[in-house]
Amino acid sequence: MRVLLVEDDEPVAESLRRGLLRYGFQVEWVTTGHAALAHQGPYDVVLLDLGLPDTDGLDVCKALRTRGDVPIIVISARSDETDRVVGLEIGADDYVSKPFGVREVIARIRAVMRRVRPRTETSAGPDRYGPRLTVDRKAARVRLDGVEVALAPKEYDLLAFLTEEPGALMSREQIMEAVWDANWFGPTKTLDVHVAALRRKLAGAITIEAVRGVGFRLEVVRDPVPDLKTASTSKTASASKTAPTSDSASDAAFGSDPQSAPAPDQGAPGS
Repeated sequence: MRVLLVEDDEPVAESLRRGLLRYGFQVEWVTTGHAALAHQGPYDVVLLDLGLPDTDGLDVCKALRTRGDVPIIVISARSDETDRVVGLEIGADDYVSKPFGVREVIARIRAVMRRVRPRTETSAGPDRYGPRLTVDRKAARVRLDGVEVALAPKEYDLLAFLTEEPGALMSREQIMEAVWDANWFGPTKTLDVHVAALRRKLAGAITIEAVRGVGFRLEVVRDPVPDLKTASTSKTASASKTAPTSDSASDAAFGSDPQSAPAPDQGAPGS
């Protein structure tokens, strides 16, 4: 997801930029309102500070809104209710007051994106990943080939997190923060245990690749490979039904009636 970050405070911008990059976002950073309005994009969401050096952030917000429906999240030290109300009324989709944590900003980005990209009636319901796996986030249920899979609470949370961005590489720290807790101090071995459980329970529908020293990457299996053992067994069984045995082949050559088979040579007559 592409983010346009409009923030003149370098320490704040660098901290937020590093955090967003860790979570797989692409970030373009500008420091003035004029630079934000001159930016050609494309971008999926704007993080906009109100205290810009060249113009009021509210004016930038209003100008961006007249250009299109790109989501705008205001990030500002202005915590006064009037500023929040004005920001929302002129087109901002959300408002975050400083100081804030990266995880809060990311949660708000995802929430805003869900609101501005509502599901159509045809796509409403569980999310489908490939031909076999569905994840119903509203009901917290997972089905494989239409049959519900029993997952432990943290197994479900882990799957739900990894399937938010299939193919993206997630670090161990990132996963632990999102699925367990930002203040988790226990061993990360518990993550490996839960990954192993998902691999076992959802084999053939997804793969979870371990990237040494970094984390994990979930991939959706789009074209399941047929079970070679089953296919071989089926083929053999089919062949055994149609191919005659050596005995039956002999019977077919000479007739099934034993009396029709030629008698053994008993010598010439009169010998």
